[in-house]
Amino acid sequence: MESEMHSIGELGRDSGLGVSALRFYDRAGVLVPARVDPVTGYRWYAPEQLDEARLLARLRQAGMPLADVRLVLAGWAGADTEDTALVPRLLDGHLRRLERELADARGALSTVRALLGHKESSMTTTTTTPTGTARLTVPAAEFAAALDSVRFAVGNDPELPMLGGILFDAEGADLHLVATDRYRMAVACAPTGGHGAERVRLTVPAPLVDAMRALLADGGEAVLTVDGDAVELGTRGGRVAGQGLGEEFPDYRRLTRLPEGRRIRLDVPALRQALAGQDGERCALVLTDTATVVADDAVDFDAAGDRVGVNPAFLLEALAVGEEMLLEYVGPRAPLVVLRSDTEDAFSLLMPCTLDA
Repeated sequence: MESEMHSIGELGRDSGLGVSALRFYDRAGVLVPARVDPVTGYRWYAPEQLDEARLLARLRQAGMPLADVRLVLAGWAGADTEDTALVPRLLDGHLRRLERELADARGALSTVRALLGHKESSMTTTTTTPTGTARLTVPAAEFAAALDSVRFAVGNDPELPMLGGILFDAEGADLHLVATDRYRMAVACAPTGGHGAERVRLTVPAPLVDAMRALLADGGEAVLTVDGDAVELGTRGGRVAGQGLGEEFPDYRRLTRLPEGRRIRLDVPALRQALAGQDGERCALVLTDTATVVADDAVDFDAAGDRVGVNPAFLLEALAVGEEMLLEYVGPRAPLVVLRSDTEDAFSLLMPCTLDA
C-alpha cells in the first residue's frame, strides 16, 4: 500500500511545501496524512492528497489566513453544495482584503516619500555623505578576514542596487566594512594607516570585492586608494580597480544601536550540525544557558528558556566566520547579534522569524 502513497518528503517536493510545513499542517488539522506508521511515526499521504497539498501551498503563498484555508480545502474536497459555494466567496473576500491592504500601504508609502522629500530639501551640504581622496595601507590578512566576515550578507535584489556591495567606511585609523540584504547585516573592522580625507565612504560592488579578496591571499600589506567613486587595491600579487556603486548605503550605525541583551556562549560545531539538518526556511532557537536548534513544528512553548525563530541557512552563514562565537539576545522580535568572542568589531545582525505558537 505504501508503494502507492507519497512519503512526506515526496509530497513536500512535489507540492512546494517543506517537510516542516507539512508536519505543522498535520498538527493543525489542515492536511492530515492518510496513514502514520505506528512504530516510526512516519507520515504517508494518499495520491489524491497531492492536489490538496498543491492548493494549500498556493493559498498560503497568497497570504490567506489558516482559518480560511481550512474552509477552502474542506469545500474543495467535499461534495456539499453549500461548502462548495463558500469557496469562491472566501477567495473573493481575501482578494478584496489584499486590495485594501495594498491601497493602505500605497497611501502610507506616499506619506513616507513626502516626508523624505521634505527632509532632503531641507538638508544642507554639510549633511551629505562625505567623499574624498584617501590612500590607506591595510594588513592583507586582517583585510581578508574582515571581508570574509561580511561577504555573506551582501544583497542581490535588483530593486535595491545600493545593497549589492560592501560599504567601505574609512574614518581615522579604522576601515569599517558593512553589508546587508535587509534580513541580516554584517559589520567588521580592519586597522589602517595612511592619509587623505577625514572620512571616506564608498560602496564597492560585490564582483570587485571578490577580485580584491583574491589578491589578499599572499599576505603582506595592501594599499587601498579611493578617489571619489573610483577605488583601487594594490598588493604584491597585483592590482585591481573599479568604480563604486554610486548609491547611498543605509546608515548602519543607527541600525546597530540595540539595547544590551543577554549573551550566550555558543557550541558552534553542534549548532552547525543541527542547522545543517534543517530543511525548511525557519527553525527555532531555544535559549537557556546555551542555544539549541528545534524544528519550528516541534517547539514546546511551555518549557523553560526563550524561543526565537531564525532562518537556518542565514544563521549557519553567520557562524562560519569563527569557532568561538557568542549570541546576544535582546528579545523575540529584536535582531539577534552573532559575534566573535575575541573582538567587538566583527558581528552580524540577524532578523528573527515568527514562530507558530
